[in-house]
Parts: sequence; C-alpha cells; structure tokens
Amino acid sequence: MEVESMDGGPRDGDEVDAIVDAWQRERPDADLSPMEVLSRITRVARHLDRARKTAFATHGIEPWEFDVLSALRRSGDPYQLSPGRLVAETMVTSGTMTNRVDRLVDRGLVDRAPDPHDRRGVLVILTPLGRQTVDAALDELLQWERSILSALDAADREHVAATLRVLARSL
Repeated sequence: MEVESMDGGPRDGDEVDAIVDAWQRERPDADLSPMEVLSRITRVARHLDRARKTAFATHGIEPWEFDVLSALRRSGDPYQLSPGRLVAETMVTSGTMTNRVDRLVDRGLVDRAPDPHDRRGVLVILTPLGRQTVDAALDELLQWERSILSALDAADREHVAATLRVLARSL
C-alpha cells in the first residue's frame, strides 16, 4: 500500500499509516505516535487470535481449553495444579475456572483428585488424552506463529520481543 509521507511524498505503508496520515491531516495538533505502535499491535493480535482459533479447532479445542491445558502441561510432571493456581495462570475468576474444569473433566482432558496436602483442597490433573491434545495443539499453534512472524528475521524477532517485554513490564 502506498501512502503519503508527512512531507507529501509517497512511501510504502500499511493500513495504520493511512489511518495515521488521515488523522494527522484532520488533527495536526495531536501526537499520533501511540497509534503508530498500538494500532499495529491490535492488528497483529487479531491475526494471532484467528490463527489460535484455527490451530486449536484442528485439535477439537477452544482457546480457553488450550489455556487451561497448557497451564497444566507447563507445570511439569505430574501435570497438576490447584484451581486457585489455574485461576492465577489463566487470569479468570474462580467461578469461571470451576465451569471450565467441569467441562474439561466431561471431555476426559483433566481429572479432579483430592489434594494430599490439604484436606479441603482438590487438584486438577492433566489426563494422557489432555496431554496429547495440548501437545498437538501447541505444535500446530507454533506453525501458525512462525508463519505470522515470517517477515522478520531472527534479530528482528529478538528486538520485537525485547521491546514488547519492556512494554509489558511497565503495565
């Protein structure tokens, strides 16, 4: 896409450049630099959301199911966490997590067991089917993510990751 640069000459650009240029024309007083970054992050996130849904659908799971299963898988053998830890890992409410665990138990992807260290507690345990499912979905997701990042070389990917890490820490 060719858009007009600030000096009036043509430049190679994207949709965000066109939006920023239009705003700059209408609001020359506004500092549009945040839009240059955050609108692109939003657009990349939309592509990633579509890729995640496609990758997970291939393996019969929803994005929220992947989030729970992957938290358990990342916890290491024996692949079990308390519901409270799952809430912290996935950033949902405890009521939402209870519903999600119920649905995953019904599908045979996780089990519940008493917590041997807490009489009142339970543990959510990844089943062999859950482990197989999350591993396959992760492999598929990584293929999509590599495709999304294919326009960047390794050094650019490292730079973007480092810059986004600084931004994420500040939030």
